[in-house]
Amino acid sequence: MRETAEFDDFYAGTAYRVVGHVYAVTGDLAAAEDAVAEAYLKAWARWSTVRGMRSPEAWVRCVATRDAVSRWRVWRNRLRAHDRAASDATRSVAETVGPDHVALVAALQQIPAAQRVAVVLHHLVGLSVAEIADEVGAPAGTVKARLSRGRTALARLLDPEPPPDGPTDRAPRTGTEELTR
Repeated sequence: MRETAEFDDFYAGTAYRVVGHVYAVTGDLAAAEDAVAEAYLKAWARWSTVRGMRSPEAWVRCVATRDAVSRWRVWRNRLRAHDRAASDATRSVAETVGPDHVALVAALQQIPAAQRVAVVLHHLVGLSVAEIADEVGAPAGTVKARLSRGRTALARLLDPEPPPDGPTDRAPRTGTEELTR
């Protein structure tokens, strides 16, 4: 009985955040909810082990993300195979949320999965670089590189127009800088 109550409290306190994270990674709420449900089922089956981990929520989030990304790749490949412009799920999400949200989710779907996971965990879930490194099993330097590349890619995707030419803080390069040092 105690384990059931403990797991119920864990689920109630973390499920909303985990669904939000997985949705941000995949852009598909139904797929996110399915993946998170599967992850919590796996957590319950292994609760005696999972509850003793440093962060059971991170374990569930990692399992759900891997499952959702795998499902997302299958979905994306089917979509490409059938040469559709957009899926019904994307259309229904676009009808219920604002244009900035739709643009962000669409941009996230266009960057590599490792970068997408790092950006979502850092900026939407609020994890530190060290926590992300621990969760995804990569060195902190790799996580920093993924974050940097992901931010750069998102900036390009979300604001495709370069900034207008204007005054800069330094003089234009002439090519003779090395000679004058």
